[in-house]
Amino acid sequence: MELNRRTVIAGAAAAGLAATTLGTGTAQAGTSAPEGRKPVKELFGTLADGTKVYRWSLENGGTRLKVLSYGGIIQSLEIPDRHGRYANVSLGYDNLDAYIKGTTFFGATIGRYGNRIAKGQFTLDGKKYQLSVNDGANSLHGGAKGFNTKVWDVEPFAAGSDVGLHLYYTSIDGEMGYPGTLKTKVTFTLDKHGDWRIDYEATTDKPTVVNLTNHTYYNLAGEGSGSIYDHELRLAAGRFTPTDSGLIPTGELAKVKGTPFDFSHPKPIGRDIRIGHPQLVTAKGYDHNFVLDKGMTAKPEHVVTLRDPGSGRTLKIFTDQPGVQFYSGNFLDGTLVGPSGRTYRQGDGLALETQHFPDSPNEPSFPSTVLRPGQTYRTTTVHTFDC
Repeated sequence: MELNRRTVIAGAAAAGLAATTLGTGTAQAGTSAPEGRKPVKELFGTLADGTKVYRWSLENGGTRLKVLSYGGIIQSLEIPDRHGRYANVSLGYDNLDAYIKGTTFFGATIGRYGNRIAKGQFTLDGKKYQLSVNDGANSLHGGAKGFNTKVWDVEPFAAGSDVGLHLYYTSIDGEMGYPGTLKTKVTFTLDKHGDWRIDYEATTDKPTVVNLTNHTYYNLAGEGSGSIYDHELRLAAGRFTPTDSGLIPTGELAKVKGTPFDFSHPKPIGRDIRIGHPQLVTAKGYDHNFVLDKGMTAKPEHVVTLRDPGSGRTLKIFTDQPGVQFYSGNFLDGTLVGPSGRTYRQGDGLALETQHFPDSPNEPSFPSTVLRPGQTYRTTTVHTFDC
């Protein structure tokens, strides 16, 4: 986090304290929580079988995060603008029932396999597997009952200047058609700078495929504020993976130069989104995997910058993964209502999912997603915020 964000947050906290002392209420940003404070737990709802779902609230370094035990969902992400005014910049709901019925994966932890697998089928070590099909003829984000529908075990922590949550889920052999019992651990950490880090780990007792990610929808102007088409996006990707009519990659790694998919320099998302490029017509906007120039790396590297000119809020994403799925909220249709009480329409939020490429199990030229016994799947994505 840059010095100017620290200055904004400190000023906002001071203003909140002064306002409270004078008996005039709190400032727009309110007071910041002490760094390193232990996460707070509260009941969010109850499933039909009586299972309780909790919401955990974390705050550190000027960033506020709320996480549900259901689906490992990011229910709220609050960061300040250039004036210290906080807004929730993630799309979602204010009640559990909406998440249970929803099909948008708002804020969810995705598994076993993020993105699409063609026809819900793959062959591993000579054996063919049939997965749950939930996106036309294809399997999407782990199937009809993926990790986004599971209640995770949650363990809070406060270590030094960091606060966070360890989330655990064990997926049994055959769940949604996937082989092997997969033991999964996802850690959300807020550090003293307000950076949000996600660490994914998994082990298996049989060969399987794994591709974990997070599906937060961002609107840096604030959820319910309208379109993200004026947000400026930069992706460190010189190629993308074109898709067929079912949004399955064709296997080609196409150059972005000279196409609407060129985000090598910052540009407004809406600048080219309505150009009649066949790929944009098929997906009704952007819903494509971008091939990161850096490839797979040992440590997270900066690959995404998203900025809202109006508020000044800026998101930077660092990852060790080879791809980022950029989805421009093409299928939001005005029927969903967020915590603000406003509806979400096409383009009111966007997702930037760090990942391996879609349909990797069926495309030998793509980086492998195979995990075998004795191996540990590990990947890390870091989100930093500025204003």
